[in-house]
Amino acid sequence: MLTLIKNATVINEGTTKVCDVLIENEKILKIVDTGNIDTKADIIIDAEGLLLLPGIIDDQVHFREPGMTHKGDIYSESRAAAAGGVTSFMEMPNTSPSTISIELLNQKNEIASKNSLVNYSFFLGATNDNIDEIKNIDPTEIAGVKMFLGSSTGNLLVDNIQSIENILANSPVIVAAHCEDDAIINKNLAEYKNKYGDNIPVKSHPSIRSEDACYTSSSNAVRIAKKTGGKLHVFHLSTEKEISLFSDKPLSEKNITAEVCVHHLWFNDTDYDKYGTKIKWNPAIKKETDRLALIKALKDGKIDIVATDHAPHTIEEKDNVYTKAPSGAPMVQHSLLVMLELAKQNYFSVSDVVKWMCHNPADLFKINLRGYIRENYFADLVLVDPNTETLVTKENILYKCGWSPLEGTKFKNKIHTTFVNGKIVYVNGKIIDNHTAGEKLKFNR
Repeated sequence: MLTLIKNATVINEGTTKVCDVLIENEKILKIVDTGNIDTKADIIIDAEGLLLLPGIIDDQVHFREPGMTHKGDIYSESRAAAAGGVTSFMEMPNTSPSTISIELLNQKNEIASKNSLVNYSFFLGATNDNIDEIKNIDPTEIAGVKMFLGSSTGNLLVDNIQSIENILANSPVIVAAHCEDDAIINKNLAEYKNKYGDNIPVKSHPSIRSEDACYTSSSNAVRIAKKTGGKLHVFHLSTEKEISLFSDKPLSEKNITAEVCVHHLWFNDTDYDKYGTKIKWNPAIKKETDRLALIKALKDGKIDIVATDHAPHTIEEKDNVYTKAPSGAPMVQHSLLVMLELAKQNYFSVSDVVKWMCHNPADLFKINLRGYIRENYFADLVLVDPNTETLVTKENILYKCGWSPLEGTKFKNKIHTTFVNGKIVYVNGKIIDNHTAGEKLKFNR
């Protein structure tokens, strides 16, 4: 099968150029100047006026399967990902049961092999006592180890210092950490509950899950990583203060890296009055000065990756008083649109977006033949129409939970077509339901 994408404005590796891209089966065969491919293709797409980007690689999602499939599942959320130009995901271990063994991780891979429209990999969850499972990881097969240093579901909280040191010293893959200090959070929460009961104002969330809670935990994780020489990736930075913990060295020279999520770049604490518990995340959305500092840290090279922490809950679960409303919200269908909108607002360039959402995840996790538009790489691609608007409505949301905190938002770009391994899986608002499109990610480690 040959697919020819003609006249596309290719944005890749810091350059912008109008090219023709020829795909043979699942890989990119040729990238040449427009008009220089005379091969007869089975599918020809004239992409004049469209941007062609590598497919987005999201290194942090919660697709809720197994155990919480009333919120979302691999089938539903992978389709929402495809509609958002996300062609690969790495999923978190706090499902039910928690993914704390290779056996349970293999069960997830089996589900995804049958149901995922996009490429997939899964994190193994760290506990205080599963170091033997971690040591036995095949680094070519697993995205990384997830370590919750703040409260989580099941037995995934790692709160023993010796365990943290053992994990960082012995993991053969990246250890990604959720950094919030439970003692500080619990103290703050008790004070607010004493004042308000369960009906705490949602705008108090960043005071409860505070800057101090984030910095205390993340600085401790960084300290231990430096002590052990372990490879640490700190998920979802949310504060300006934490940025000082990270280096602006080239990514290839770093042992300690950081991620920021799109919601921390889009919202600030003034939005709680409008959106309420719909934008209750852990870590919390904080001040505008934090949002702007996080953007600057991306541009300065201190933060390396932009992801979603996609975490669907039903609207009935979210529409609750503060203490009973779960944290997290669905974002994977709209993350690229958010970033392209911020680029339209001149916070950064589209090339920056590609670097932070495609190139850097591929490089950090050493993903085999993905994250770039290169000959002989897998044809994970997204065409974007930069001149057509997208209005987020209930009717075009593909999340199983059926809602988004971005409902009513109008973006100045549209996801036109998504390719996964050379197959068209989404085009002009419609999913092309191809069960064989997604493949298990492989890692060059």
